[in-house]
Amino acid sequence: MNAADTLRRIAYLLEAERAEAYKVRAFRRAAATVEETGHERLVALAGAGRLTDLPGLGATTAAVVEAALRGEEPPYLHVLEERHRVELTPEVARLHAALQGDLHSHSDWSDGGSPISEMARAAAALGHHYLALTDHSPRLTVAHGLDADRLRRQLDAVAAVNEELAPFRLLAGIEVDILVDGSLDQDEDLLDRLDVVVASVHSKLRMDADAMTERMVAAIENPRSDVLGHCTGRLVVGRGRPPSAFDAEAVFAACARTGTAVEVNSRPERLDPPVDLLRQAAGVGCLVAIDTDAHAPGQLEWQHHGCAQALAAGVPPSRVVNTWPLGRLLAWSRTRS
Repeated sequence: MNAADTLRRIAYLLEAERAEAYKVRAFRRAAATVEETGHERLVALAGAGRLTDLPGLGATTAAVVEAALRGEEPPYLHVLEERHRVELTPEVARLHAALQGDLHSHSDWSDGGSPISEMARAAAALGHHYLALTDHSPRLTVAHGLDADRLRRQLDAVAAVNEELAPFRLLAGIEVDILVDGSLDQDEDLLDRLDVVVASVHSKLRMDADAMTERMVAAIENPRSDVLGHCTGRLVVGRGRPPSAFDAEAVFAACARTGTAVEVNSRPERLDPPVDLLRQAAGVGCLVAIDTDAHAPGQLEWQHHGCAQALAAGVPPSRVVNTWPLGRLLAWSRTRS
């Protein structure tokens, strides 16, 4: 790898292990500077010990560039690559290999960190056949959710990416908020234009269990909802967050009845739903979507976490909708709207 690609690889690996965003940005900025500078000037500056004269290069990124210019693997990269290696069980590896794509991801149009095109290229590089772009809906202002006008403009951006990356397919989608009354936070005519709708609860997570059940079931029964996102809302790292209370039997029965997939959210801080609830969903015949909820390219590799979760819960691989080829997946999502 050249110096710029080495810096970008480090940024990618930092994303994958949920490093602080400022670290990722530092390596991406350094990569852009290195590319703009050109090889000959880089070599001259490195020889003079003056790489840090370049804007955006500090001691750490300069050391990476120096090693790359010598044709060596920088120690910083080596450590990250070693941490990134994951040994999967044969069962998890088989399910992971069967996945055709990912139905939940975010770009810098809402609270993601990278442009749409970068997310799509990263998914294609992983061997995905498709990736659903599911930026947030307008009520989630903290995540810069998309109002109707911005979502319409995003549809044009998705079409442009598909022209460039075919046969890879970027699916037009949204992670739409389930409002307190169970309605979906976006214009119905726009939801009808999308390939995939992930419906999730993001507010009033501590509401009464009966009210939460009614809220979730109403959203599931809306034919525009394809996937029920991170259904408990729990967080399992840091200070954590307990799961929302709801009648799981009623919620999963509604998913099974309507053909709405229960998301297995693969983010390490979520792993939602927990295995006991996912086992209950599998027991009543629910479809499942194993998604990353990626907010950066490096996070698109997290699906193995969800695969392990699904297998521990006894989910049959045939019921995982994103093992399906694109035509079958779209036929399923379109029959729901």
